[in-house]
Amino acid sequence: MSGRLAGISLVTLGVADIAAATRFYEALGWRNTAASQAEVSFLQGHNIVLGLFGRSALAEDAHVEDRPTGFAGVALAVNLHSEAEVDALYDRALAAGATATKRPRKVFWGGYSGYFADPDGHLWELAHNPFFAMDEHGRLDLAGGGGS
Repeated sequence: MSGRLAGISLVTLGVADIAAATRFYEALGWRNTAASQAEVSFLQGHNIVLGLFGRSALAEDAHVEDRPTGFAGVALAVNLHSEAEVDALYDRALAAGATATKRPRKVFWGGYSGYFADPDGHLWELAHNPFFAMDEHGRLDLAGGGGS
């Protein structure tokens, strides 16, 4: 592992209804996979897998108490190529059942972003950052060298 960049290959969200959450994320462009089962969904994204697992089962698996906390200090983000792409995906999320928390707008740091909460309250940011390069695969390239 020495010399390689750290990475996240899978993010798991605890959800109240796996089937409903799966439908929500499929409506946003995530692709359900053959690895999914009734107790867990694995959805393929552009460069990461999204896991959907029962909230109480996830807490039990991690040996932590399942207690809703409101804002958990975490936001997942999708960076897009343009303001128009941000608007389009934001509208798609709302149509699929998301709750608007901050409609997309120009922001103080010179970009464009908005936030929504998925049906289980997980916070997502959609952003266009004109200062962040994206490689040919749509991945952020903050080092300027194209990445791995």
